Amino acid sequence: MNRREFLQQSGAAAAVMAGPRVLMAEPQGAMPATMRPAKEKRCFSSAAVEAKIAEVSRKIADPQLRWIFENCYPNTLDTTVRLGELDGGPDTFVITGDIPAMWLRDSTAQVTPYAPLLKGDAALQRLFVGLIRRQARCVLLDPYANAFYESARMGEHQTDETEMKPGVHERKWEIDSLCYPVRLAWTYYKQTGDKTPFDAAWHEAARLTVHTLRVEQQLNGGSPYHFARNTTSFVDNAPDNGRGNPARKTGLIHSAFRPSDDACFFPYFIPGNFFAEVALRQLGWLLREVGGDAALAADCDAFAGELKAALEREAVMAHRVAGRIFAFEVDGYGNTLFVDDANAPSLLSLPYLGCCARNSPTYLRTRKFLLSEENPYFVKGVHSEGVGGPHQGPNRVWPLAVVMRALTSTDDREIGECLKMLVWLSAGSGFMHESAEADRPEHFTRSWFAWCNSLFGELVVQVAETRPGLLG
Repeated sequence: MNRREFLQQSGAAAAVMAGPRVLMAEPQGAMPATMRPAKEKRCFSSAAVEAKIAEVSRKIADPQLRWIFENCYPNTLDTTVRLGELDGGPDTFVITGDIPAMWLRDSTAQVTPYAPLLKGDAALQRLFVGLIRRQARCVLLDPYANAFYESARMGEHQTDETEMKPGVHERKWEIDSLCYPVRLAWTYYKQTGDKTPFDAAWHEAARLTVHTLRVEQQLNGGSPYHFARNTTSFVDNAPDNGRGNPARKTGLIHSAFRPSDDACFFPYFIPGNFFAEVALRQLGWLLREVGGDAALAADCDAFAGELKAALEREAVMAHRVAGRIFAFEVDGYGNTLFVDDANAPSLLSLPYLGCCARNSPTYLRTRKFLLSEENPYFVKGVHSEGVGGPHQGPNRVWPLAVVMRALTSTDDREIGECLKMLVWLSAGSGFMHESAEADRPEHFTRSWFAWCNSLFGELVVQVAETRPGLLG
C-alpha cells in the first residue's frame, strides 16, 4: 500500500496536507473542530482510549492544549495501524506517519502510551499481540534493519551498499532497533500476563537478538555489517567505507547509526548501550516467565552484567565545563562526543527508559549540560528551546525532545514551560512535528509524525494524573 492509499483509507489526507495555521498566544473564540478522521475512516478504535481522552480532556482548562491532546493522543490508532491476520493470529503493521514504512523503534513507541489501558480492552490487546508477532518476523528477516515494509517488496533504498532484502525499507544498524521489540513484549506481558504472542517465532527472534548484539560487541572478531549510500549527506553514511570508525574493545556494543537514523561518529553509542542493558535484563526475565530457554535467559543476564561494567568504565567522561557527565559516543581510546540525539534512546531519555534514576547526580549534571548552550545542538529562541540535531540542521527544536524533557523532569515549573512550548511548536496545526524553527514554528518538518503525537499524549495523561494543576 502506498502513502496516498494509506492516507485515503485513514481519512487523514486533509489533515496532513493542510498547511499550518499559527494560533495567537491568547486564542480568540472557539477552537477549531477536531482534526481526527471521521469515525468510520479511522484505522483502529479503542473504547479504553476514547474513555481516557474524555477523562483527561475534562481536566484540561486550556483550550489549545485540550484540542492538541485530543488530536494527538489517538493519532497512532486513527491513522497508522493496519490490523489483520496471518497464520491464524493477529498481525499488526504500524507506519511511522508520512513515510509508509514501519520502524521497530517508532512502532513500539507509538503504541506504548496505550499500554496502561490494555487490561480493559480486548481489541487493544489484539493489536499489541499482532505487533509483537510482526516485529518478531521483521527481526528474523533482518536483525540489522531499522525499518520494514508491509509486504515483501523492494523500496526506495534498494541501491544502498548493504545486503538489502525484499520487505526491508532501510538497513541502518541501530542498537535500539533490537531493544524496542523487547520493551514492547515486556510491557505487554507486565500489563496482561498473557503468553499468547510468545510463540516459536518470537523465541527464535529473541535468540537472534542476543546473537546479533553479541556479534556487534565484537569481542571475538569483526562485524559482517557494512553500509554506504550514494549521497552527499554525511549523516547517511557510516565512516570508514561503511564499517565505522576504529574502536578499542571495551565490552560495549558497536552501533553504526543513532535513533535519528544519523550515522554515529564514534562506534560506542552510549544511550543505546544503556538501553541494551535494560532490554537484556527485561528479556531474561521475560524468558523465564514465559518459558522456553533458560540458557538464553542466563546469557541475557550475564550480557547485561558485562554492559553494566563496561558502561561504568567508559560512559562517564570529563567535560570542560559540566564536569563528569555521560558521554554521547566514545571509541574506547579516550575520544568523546558530547551532544545528544533528539530521538530516544538519548541521554535525556535515560530515566524514561529505565536506564538510571531521575535524581542520579551524573544524570542531573548531564541534563544541565544538554539543556544549555554548551551542547552544540541545543537551540534557544525567544518562544521555545530544546535539543535539536544534525538530522534537520541548525536552529530547529525537536518537539519530541521537549516532551522527553518534561517526562523526565521533577520540576512543576519546567513541565509547565514545556507544555507551553509544545503548544507553540504545534504551529496551530493541532499536531506535533519532527522539528520546527524555534521562533517560526510554522516552518516545520513532517506534518504527520505519529511517534511524537503519541508521546505528547502520554505526557498530558501523566500530567493529568499527577499534576492536574499544570493543565490550566
